[in-house]
Parts: sequence; structure tokens; C-alpha cells
Amino acid sequence: MDAKPLNKKRCWKPGTMIYPLPAVLVTCGQSVGESNMLTVAWVGTVNTDPAMCYISVRPERHSYDIIKRQMEFTINLTTADMARQTDWAGVRSGKEYDKWKETGLTPVPGVAVSCPYIDESPLSIECKVSAVVPLGSHHMFLAKVINVLADEQYIDSATDSFDLGKAGLMNYTHGHYYSQGEELGRFGFSVKKPRKG
Repeated sequence: MDAKPLNKKRCWKPGTMIYPLPAVLVTCGQSVGESNMLTVAWVGTVNTDPAMCYISVRPERHSYDIIKRQMEFTINLTTADMARQTDWAGVRSGKEYDKWKETGLTPVPGVAVSCPYIDESPLSIECKVSAVVPLGSHHMFLAKVINVLADEQYIDSATDSFDLGKAGLMNYTHGHYYSQGEELGRFGFSVKKPRKG
């Protein structure tokens, strides 16, 4: 009898296959009246101290020029309850629509930046751009985190800790949106010694 090959994988075309990713709404613009939002999945953390992150945006997007001119933006995490608005903001252009009016999301004036944040978002991250890196189809906006706005309902007053797991965050995986699943463990659980008694 022939042995079955151990390798169950086949080569796939090179592409952006690091999933899941957060599906975020990025807000930009000088003020609430001049602002826009766009859906971004090419987003992530790049450094802890100083806190830094990035978003990658196609130059043809309406928000690209706004962000490049202002050199600031706000990343707003999204929830399963915001799925329809998040998708809509990603497939419609701010050149043609008032996205605040169309989505019903609430703009709130920024605290440390000019652009507004989204009231319905459980966490909004205000950022100042440090560098714009042309990469091809997208340009990466590398930014310093200068302020974080956390929804009080997810803060445990006893421990003063923020529990984003309770927010019902939304993820993006290869063209589809998913709500966050059940917790499997806390960082370090695989090496934690069990408590005695």
C-alpha cells in the first residue's frame, strides 16, 4: 500500500493572505463638516514605544488626498452591529455621498487631531502621520498614536482595564466580514502554572 503524502498544501498565487484583519473605519478631514470616512483592512500595529500603527490606502481613494494634506487620521474599530455601515463606507465614495448622513454614524470632534471620531466605535485611535511610503497599489501611512478614546462601557472600574472582547469586534477575512468568536485563552495561558488549592 502506498503511503499518503504528508504535505496537504498546494502552492497558491502570491497575495495578501494574512487574515483575519480588523475592519476599521478611518476618519479624516479638518473638521466634522469637511470630514470623510473610509473602510480599511490593511491596518496594524508596528511599534509599542512609541505607540505606532499604519494604514495602507490606494492613492485614487477620495480620502487619500485628505489624509496626505492633513497628515492625521483616526482609526475607529468596528463591531458586528456596524457591519452594514462599515461595508457601505468602503464601497461608496465621499466625493459623491455624505457618508455620515448615509450611514447614520455619529461624528464627534477629535480631541488631539482635527478629524472627528465615530461615537459608535468602541475604540478610536487618533494618529499623526510620520511618513508616507509608496508601495505600489497602496501607500502606507505610518503614524504615531497620540490619543486613544475608549468607550466607558468596556472599562472595568474595579481594575481600570479595557475589555475589548465584550465589544463584539468585527474582522475581515478574504472578502468577508465576521464577528469575533469565543475566547480561547489569555496571552501566556499555555505556560501559566495552575493555582494551588
